[in-house]
Amino acid sequence: MSQVRDLARHYWFDVLVAVLAIVAMLEVALGRGSPGAPQTTLWFSVPAIAVLMLAVFARRPFPFAGPAVYWLLGAGISFVDPLLIPYANALFPIGMADAFLLGNLRDIRRAAFGLAVVIGGAATIVYNIPGRSASQFVFVPLEFAISWVAGFALRERAVQAEAAESRATQAERERDTAARIAVAEERTRIARELHDIVAHAVSVMVLQVGAVRHKLPAALTEDREALQGVEQAGRAALAEMRHLLDAMREDGEGVELGPQPGLDRLDALLQDVGGAGLPVRLHVDGDPLELPRGIDISAYRIVQEGLTNALRHAHATQAEVALRYASDQLRIEVSDNGHSAASSDGRGHGLIGIHERVKLYGGEMCTATTNGGGFTLTARLPLTEYLP
Repeated sequence: MSQVRDLARHYWFDVLVAVLAIVAMLEVALGRGSPGAPQTTLWFSVPAIAVLMLAVFARRPFPFAGPAVYWLLGAGISFVDPLLIPYANALFPIGMADAFLLGNLRDIRRAAFGLAVVIGGAATIVYNIPGRSASQFVFVPLEFAISWVAGFALRERAVQAEAAESRATQAERERDTAARIAVAEERTRIARELHDIVAHAVSVMVLQVGAVRHKLPAALTEDREALQGVEQAGRAALAEMRHLLDAMREDGEGVELGPQPGLDRLDALLQDVGGAGLPVRLHVDGDPLELPRGIDISAYRIVQEGLTNALRHAHATQAEVALRYASDQLRIEVSDNGHSAASSDGRGHGLIGIHERVKLYGGEMCTATTNGGGFTLTARLPLTEYLP
């Protein structure tokens, strides 16, 4: 059933043209001898109408040539039999549709040339009619020209719709590209932050191994050599990590010498945001825990990005930060009374970056808006795998 509907939707115009062509042939055949009937034989009239219809059917492979040939053939037939085309009333709607198709062409130059063909063909057919009137010579071509104008108007709407769709598609591609870039930048930023944490831990391990090696008695030669191998491997790992960090650093970007911030610097952050024009209230529920360094940095970054979005993009006048400590998780909530939220602050460190940080530690993130205005960001960072 669906195939029948698809065929009907695709070929309805061809079926209509075929039906009108049959009606035109019957008009000519049954009207023989009547006033105004064609003077040529049926052996000419019927094939002539059929050839005209073939030109219309050729519009799919030849969108300009098919409809244009219809009018050129019609004008040529009028020199052989001036009454054939005017007598077959069923050819009139086909001519209107043909003029519409020429006006609907995407190429505006071909469409304009098609108008000249329509007017010229219609004027020629009327000119060859015996006893024509002046009004016929003017208004008949005008009727077909109006049909051409209707096709041209719909062409303009179709072109505008296609342009709008193209712009929307391009904008979607740009958003996807920007999102991928933002994710890559944020992952690089997270990797650089984790580098400091891992490098510090490895440095401590190397120093401890070196201290133990020096305290071993000379008799334990094999143990000293084994620890020396561990120490050398640790120093080589630190060197490779420094090379990796250099590879992730952007051109012209200097080395960050200061420590990465954690929740211990949250008060300073809230003061800075308040000084920029957004007062922030802090709520802490539960007993603060000593967080793993990576989660501590990510928690600070989540609050920082949430407040940055509220300050730059949401036009908020007040914000709140809530930290809820539990035995197995840290829940962070940043809310404001603004009007909208941005997905990025221009460098991919907005909601996309927050999502990457939360996903890294197996947490969850959600956003919500309130009816009265405002935006709430909630993030949950699990601590289960870090518990003893």
